[in-house]
Amino acid sequence: MIYSFIQGFLFSLSLCLDLGMVNVAIIKAGVERGFKHSFLIGFGSCFGDLFYLTLALIGFTAIFQISYVRWILWIVGTIVLFYLTLKMIKGAINPQEITSGTEVIHRSGMKDFIFGIGVAISSPTVILWFAVVTGAIVAEINKFERMTLISFVIGFFVAGLLWSLGLAMLSSKAGKILGKNYIRAISLVSAIIFLYFAVKVFMDGLRTIIKM
Repeated sequence: MIYSFIQGFLFSLSLCLDLGMVNVAIIKAGVERGFKHSFLIGFGSCFGDLFYLTLALIGFTAIFQISYVRWILWIVGTIVLFYLTLKMIKGAINPQEITSGTEVIHRSGMKDFIFGIGVAISSPTVILWFAVVTGAIVAEINKFERMTLISFVIGFFVAGLLWSLGLAMLSSKAGKILGKNYIRAISLVSAIIFLYFAVKVFMDGLRTIIKM
C-alpha cells in the first residue's frame, strides 16, 4: 500500500509539474489576487484530475487486455514521456516569463473552485496525459487489491492538494519577485519526474509486453 501511495503521489506530481493551463491559472491568481483564490483554483483542479483518473480506473482494465492496444499505449506513452522530459529541460534552460497582465479577474471562492475543475478538464496537457500515459501505470495498479488501488488514488489526490497549496503560497508571496527562476525550478523538477516515469513505462513494457 505504501508503494502504491508513493506511485500515485509521484504520478500526480508528474502531471502537476507541467507548466500548462492549470499552473498558469494558479500562478496568475496568486500574483494578482492572493493565496485564497489561487489555492481554490488548484483545489478545484484536483477534482478535475481525479475525474480523469476515475475514468481510467473504471474503463481501462478491459481495454488493456487487447494486445495491440497495449503495444500502442506502451510505445506512445514512452515517446510522450520522453518528449515532455525534453520539453521541461528546455523550459529549465530557457524559462517562460509569466506576467500578471493588466486585467485582473474578480471571482468568488466557489467560482474559483469551479473554474479550477473546468480548467483541469479542458486542459490539452491533462487530456493528452491521461489519453496516452495513464494506461501503462494504471494497468499495473489494477493488478493489486482494492486497498492498494485506494492507496494509489489517495496518493494521487494528496500530491495534487499539496502541490496546489505550495504553488498558491509561493505564487502569492514570491512569484513576481522570483520571475524566471521560479519557472526554471518547476521545469527542472518536472523533467526529473517525467524521466522517471518514461524509464518506468519503457521497462514495464519490456518485461510484460515483449515477453507475451
